Amino acid sequence: MKVAIACEASSFQLKEQVKKHILDLGYEVVDAGQQSEEENVLYYEAAANLAKKIQSGECERGIVFCGTGAGASLIANKFKGVYCVACESIFTAEKISLINNANVLAMGSRVVSFDMACEMAERFLAGRWCEGFAEQRRKNNERGYEVLRQIEEEQCRAE
Repeated sequence: MKVAIACEASSFQLKEQVKKHILDLGYEVVDAGQQSEEENVLYYEAAANLAKKIQSGECERGIVFCGTGAGASLIANKFKGVYCVACESIFTAEKISLINNANVLAMGSRVVSFDMACEMAERFLAGRWCEGFAEQRRKNNERGYEVLRQIEEEQCRAE
């Protein structure tokens, strides 16, 4: 799987740790954010760069970092076809791909530790939508995702 990853200035070290971890797991990584500590990429730039990688189909999933994860998530979600959730727990990071079919995980460098961030990324990337679900639960989740996409389409037409 090809994974986009991006960060802004305050989360550079966390991004580097997670990037190394997922590379070690065998994922291909496209770094769309800050490349060195000397740069000063802002959260909205990093999130937009990453979202474009997902939107274009160049990458299947993404992980974006800012101070809290919230700002990057807000920006990423403005791109059609990008479904980003800011997470602060391993449980939630795992469930967003399994239940919600989210394709981007946002994390905050001021919220999660290096070890926790690596575990969150691993679980998020390993999750497969509706895997192991009973038929009725799978159908309910598919319907929920369909509703999400319909809302997105309606909003695009309204603009």
